[in-house]
Amino acid sequence: MAEAPTRGQRKIRIGEVVSDGSNKTVIVRVSRRVPHPLYGKVVQRSSRFTAHDENNDAHVGDTVRIVETRPLSKTKRWRVAEIVERAR
Repeated sequence: MAEAPTRGQRKIRIGEVVSDGSNKTVIVRVSRRVPHPLYGKVVQRSSRFTAHDENNDAHVGDTVRIVETRPLSKTKRWRVAEIVERAR
């Protein structure tokens, strides 16, 4: 996530699976560290993405790489590209 993607490239994020209750769907929390706008202290912000997991491989606690894709449902615009690290 160093520089902005150029035209035609898909966005990639790495995050932690926080829910895998739905069939072929996981919810991934992606955290980032940003300076506070007024005080400058580095704070942690997070976003939740609904991602498509075709084989139901990812489980809660896993670290996954998600890739932007075409809209798959009302909320799903990402898919799980790979599981970076399994939960212990």
